[in-house]
Amino acid sequence: MNLIVKLICCYILLTFGQEEDERYIFFLHNRFLETHDLSELHPVYGRTEYEEILSEFEAAGFHVISEKRNGNVNAREYAIGMVEEINRLIENGVLPHNITVVGTSKGGYIAQYVSTLARNPDLNFVFVASFRDADLEEIPEINYCGNILTIYEKTDPYGVSAMERKKNSTCEINHFLEIELNTGMAHGFLFKALKVWIQPVIEWANGNYN
Repeated sequence: MNLIVKLICCYILLTFGQEEDERYIFFLHNRFLETHDLSELHPVYGRTEYEEILSEFEAAGFHVISEKRNGNVNAREYAIGMVEEINRLIENGVLPHNITVVGTSKGGYIAQYVSTLARNPDLNFVFVASFRDADLEEIPEINYCGNILTIYEKTDPYGVSAMERKKNSTCEINHFLEIELNTGMAHGFLFKALKVWIQPVIEWANGNYN
């Protein structure tokens, strides 16, 4: 189901009633899927278990909003559209702290732009394997805002502690947590629907910030 269809489903829920604690996850996948089919194998990491990841979030009770991006999209431009959709949900009664934006690899960079542009300290974000020390100079415009969870793998050169980004951010961050994994899978861990990173995302999206 694409993003537009999922958003229509959300609007139906909002129109015909919802429980106050309904929670939403926007999921942004990695770069590989932008230029490859769902069934294609990465030469090192294998298949991206995109649908399995979405199923894990849905099974945990979330309304999941996601789409397979096509082409090498511009992260900031894509984030602008997401901010508009998030604001639309909020305008229709969804509480900001019930919305979580989750991104893996390039999807995590898009999520960081959403955090920067939305400037809403009550939104939740999870950035998975999407920070390198060089980002401070190469992408200086990123400014974390919201409740931020970062997850990175000890053996992954494309994801390290984002504490320095937090220190440089000027927006309000009510909750911040980092989790270092040690799966030995390098960047490949985010290709798989592993409980070791998905469960912390679920906990964070449910408002468990400890």
